[in-house]
Amino acid sequence: MLERPATIEASDGPPPFEAMCQTLLTMEVPDGYRAEIVGGNIVMSPWSRGFYLPVMRSIRTQLEPHARQGHIVDHAPFPFTFPSEERAYGPDIYAAEATAFQTNAQRIDGEALSFVCELTSPSTRLVDWQDKAPAYGRAGVPVYLLIDMENETATVFWGPSEKGYLSRTTVPFGGKLEDPRPLRVRARHVVVQGVPGAD
Repeated sequence: MLERPATIEASDGPPPFEAMCQTLLTMEVPDGYRAEIVGGNIVMSPWSRGFYLPVMRSIRTQLEPHARQGHIVDHAPFPFTFPSEERAYGPDIYAAEATAFQTNAQRIDGEALSFVCELTSPSTRLVDWQDKAPAYGRAGVPVYLLIDMENETATVFWGPSEKGYLSRTTVPFGGKLEDPRPLRVRARHVVVQGVPGAD
C-alpha cells in the first residue's frame, strides 16, 4: 500500500455506526497501519514515523502535571467513539477521565475526552484539519491541539459548539501556545520544537 489513507467497506448491520465499530475492532489491519472511522467510513493510514516520538513525549511531559484531577494524559491506541458524528478516532495524545477505562470494551466513549492532540503526516494531514477539527468541536471536546509536522506549526482549537470550534490560535514550532480559559487540561503553555533532519 502507498502512504495514503485507504477506505474499507464496513459489514452490514443495524445501526450502521455499530456495524462499522464492530468491523473496525475485528478487521485485520496490515502491519504498520491503523484504522479509524472517519466520516462514516473505515479508513486505514500508516502509523507515525519514529521521529514523531520526541514531539509526542514533549507534549505529554508538558501537559501531565496540569491535567484535570481524575484525568490521565496518554497515547495508548484506543478508538474513542463519537456516534453522532459517525466517527471513531485514535488520537496521537489525549487527556480523558480515568474512569472511562474501567471497562472490558475495546472502544472508549469520546465524551470522556478533555483534550486531544493529532500530529499530521502526509497521509493524515487533510483528515486532521478538515475532518477531525470540526468533528471534535461538534462533539464537545474542549481542546484540540493540531501539530502540523509539514508546516511546522501548532494550532490550538477551543470553544466547542454545534458548528465546530469557535476559536483557534497558531504558532510556529518553538513558539508558546498560551492556554485559553477555561481549559480542562490546565497547562500554562505548550512549546513544540521541530525535529532537525526529519525529512
